[in-house]
Amino acid sequence: MKRPILYHPDPRLKKSCAPVDDLTDDLRTLADDMLATMYDAPGVGLAAPQVGALTRLIVLDCVKEEGEKQRPLIMFNPQLLGVSDALNTYEEGCLSIPEQFADVTRPAEVEVSWIDRDGKEHREGMDGLWATCVQHEIDHLDGKLFIDHLKPLKRQMITRKMIKFKRELARG
Repeated sequence: MKRPILYHPDPRLKKSCAPVDDLTDDLRTLADDMLATMYDAPGVGLAAPQVGALTRLIVLDCVKEEGEKQRPLIMFNPQLLGVSDALNTYEEGCLSIPEQFADVTRPAEVEVSWIDRDGKEHREGMDGLWATCVQHEIDHLDGKLFIDHLKPLKRQMITRKMIKFKRELARG
């Protein structure tokens, strides 16, 4: 089931999320709903706080090539175990900050651990878009948005645009 996405500025997007201690059916349903929401948006990643759930859960699928098999990942308690010294700059966007993009520099490669929807532990090295996306989504779990990586003036400009966007949405 598709869930509504929260838009910046919303105080829930700035909160740290609690770790998942017990994988319940409700959490599995949340994860499945988040994947459906992400694909529908369309996006390559989504964090639980973006749909109003303050729990350490992200979903991603960075396969973008036409005809290539999707690779949906559900990550409970994702954790960066290590990052490279080498950096990459990507133009990032966010489903909670629609139509706003900016270059963000992050480590080019990361080592990530997580628990899947069946409770199985995983560990994987990621690079390219996958590395950027997983770092972006983990940031959400710590109450950080991609615009928090920008200079204050650019961040304020985007925030003002989002306030206007939300006002126009509310008017219908």
